[in-house]
Amino acid sequence: MDHRSGQKRAVEFLYPPIDPFDQRMVEVGDGHRVYVEQVGNPSGIPVLVLHGGPGGGCSPAMRRYFDPSVYRVVLFDQRGCGRSRPHAEVEANTTWHLVRDIEAIRSLFGIDRWICFGGSWGATLALIYAISHPDRVAQLVLRGVFLMTKAELDWFYGGGAGAFYPDLWARFEGAVPEGERGDLIAAYHRRLFSGNLMEEARFGRVWANWENALASVHHDGFGGESPADYARAFARLENHYFLNGGFLKEDGWILKNRGRIEHIPAAIVQGRYDLICPPVSAWRLAQGWPRASLKFITLAGHALSEPGISEALVQTMDGLRGA
Repeated sequence: MDHRSGQKRAVEFLYPPIDPFDQRMVEVGDGHRVYVEQVGNPSGIPVLVLHGGPGGGCSPAMRRYFDPSVYRVVLFDQRGCGRSRPHAEVEANTTWHLVRDIEAIRSLFGIDRWICFGGSWGATLALIYAISHPDRVAQLVLRGVFLMTKAELDWFYGGGAGAFYPDLWARFEGAVPEGERGDLIAAYHRRLFSGNLMEEARFGRVWANWENALASVHHDGFGGESPADYARAFARLENHYFLNGGFLKEDGWILKNRGRIEHIPAAIVQGRYDLICPPVSAWRLAQGWPRASLKFITLAGHALSEPGISEALVQTMDGLRGA
């Protein structure tokens, strides 16, 4: 099955597009305002959707995994990205600020407990939020697990993934002088925060293109340029978080604190050929967690839009309707 026919098939099991019943900017402090929207049934089962990146922002497609007659779905653009303002800002922008923002949104909407649905960095944030506020999470639904460890960052920015795409890796690595290639996150940081908007946008595109090119098993290489504003925000925020190890106290923090959430049921969907977040992280997360289920999707990579991943996530959410 080619990529186009797979995408057409995916539409058949995703829910139809639906407009938000609530859209607003929420003041969260530190000069930040975050965009928040709600879709579906205002009296339904609450679900929080956490986008990837950091810096990816929400999209209308993310609303389509939930039966709108059953779920009250809350989506928001995390600090510095999407429709949140100020754009591409990293001041007062850490994992712990985002955890605080989630709690502010939950309180604002009068929600006691909710399902946390997230992929990639969204899965990371869902896990960190659940560990921090286990009494507020009824269920975790995770995709493309990323545990924010040094090993994962070394894999993607140290040449591991590059062994599968040597041509694209050469472009990503070759954008900086040879003497700086021993630490590409730091090398890109110097350019993404140079103060020169043209340089920041240029290197933002190179950073974003490296990740986007590896997102799906159906893609083979360069897929076109990301818009400059999006790429700059995405790259600056990812780089800022990765340079600081996700602002966690120690490497491996999520697995070391998993005991705080082992009473929470978790459904994990993982692409077997995910080159961005290799399946070993999902495997390690699920091992020894009695209430966690892990489903590997054959012939799928990292992207939320992979047909097999989309189908599994819709099936998971449909299965929780009567829970």
